[in-house]
Amino acid sequence: MIKGEKIVCISNMSWFGNYAKSTVQILERIARDNEILFVEYPFTLSDLFNTFRGRKQAPAKRMLGIIKRLERIKTDSGTFVYNLIVPPVIPVYFLKNENVFKLLFKWNTFIYKLFVKKYMKMLNFDNPIVITAYNPLYGYPLLKQLGEKSHIYYCYDGVESGFFGERIFACEDNFSKSVDAIITTSDFLLNQKLKLNPDSYLVKNGVDFPLFSKYAKKDIYCRDRKRIGFLGSLDPRFDIDTVEYAISKLPEYDFEFTGDMRNEKMRARLSKFPNVKFFDPVKPTDVPPLLAEYDAGMIPYIVNDVNKNIYPLKINEYLAVGVPLVMTPFADLPEFNDLVSVSDGVDDFVAKLREEIESDSQNKINRRIKFAEGNSWEARTEAFSNILEKYC
Repeated sequence: MIKGEKIVCISNMSWFGNYAKSTVQILERIARDNEILFVEYPFTLSDLFNTFRGRKQAPAKRMLGIIKRLERIKTDSGTFVYNLIVPPVIPVYFLKNENVFKLLFKWNTFIYKLFVKKYMKMLNFDNPIVITAYNPLYGYPLLKQLGEKSHIYYCYDGVESGFFGERIFACEDNFSKSVDAIITTSDFLLNQKLKLNPDSYLVKNGVDFPLFSKYAKKDIYCRDRKRIGFLGSLDPRFDIDTVEYAISKLPEYDFEFTGDMRNEKMRARLSKFPNVKFFDPVKPTDVPPLLAEYDAGMIPYIVNDVNKNIYPLKINEYLAVGVPLVMTPFADLPEFNDLVSVSDGVDDFVAKLREEIESDSQNKINRRIKFAEGNSWEARTEAFSNILEKYC
């Protein structure tokens, strides 16, 4: 485990929010023996404008410097990290003209680097380890620009062009070849990155086992209507066709969906069924008791080239509370073969949901919980930290 190091994280997401994030889970634990400067997602002028219009919730006052850009925050693990928000940058990813994009993005990275270096100096963050967490577009131009001893790419998903444009693929390839090391979260991602950088490693997602195990199921629920749940972002990865078919074929079961609604087609198609309910996202600490109430969970992602990169964070969370789980075959996850049901088509998805619920037992509940215990964030953090130690 590394100790006494200063670590700067260039992130593509926010520390805050209504769902668990692997970057946050790992860094808040590494912060026990090291200093962390977490640079928030680079908010844009569009984010600022939409916040003023009430269409978004972004930290406008911190973005504008009305209140402190840098905060020392206490984490759920009882540690402390520095959290930094830089001024809003120009929204550019939608631009088709690459010359215009490069010109404006150069300004964005100049502002970003200027403020990161300013606060690094204020905090005496000399010779740090820099971790770029799934943000190669900012990580690449900042490579060797922050006085770092090493630069690590934390790649927890496959990049796609929907938001960043086709430019993301060449940028990520070049960045992957240039960094000191890459840490991935799935076997598929690891195999892809090893083609670009021999110093690529695997640290899969985990679960806050001490928290989740408090709410683990003690027995099979005896109730007239069984509950099947999905908890997470309701986004374009979701296989609406398969789930709609399952809902129509299982009217005796209730289906509950909790999370950010990022795909209105899903609500439009599924809310017409009387056995469907949608709920707003909940805080990470409220997730375990909610999952434990289900008779079965599901992760129904579309099978495509993007989703094959995924090692879903939720998989260990369902298992940690003892709930049976059914998934579509979106990724190869052989370690879960004896614990999770993977469907082969829509009819099989229906059959496996029914089978998992009807055949559940105390022995199966105990096996799921025991397996998840070995995938705790504590164990994942130790593996992640040991990799960082090689590049100190």
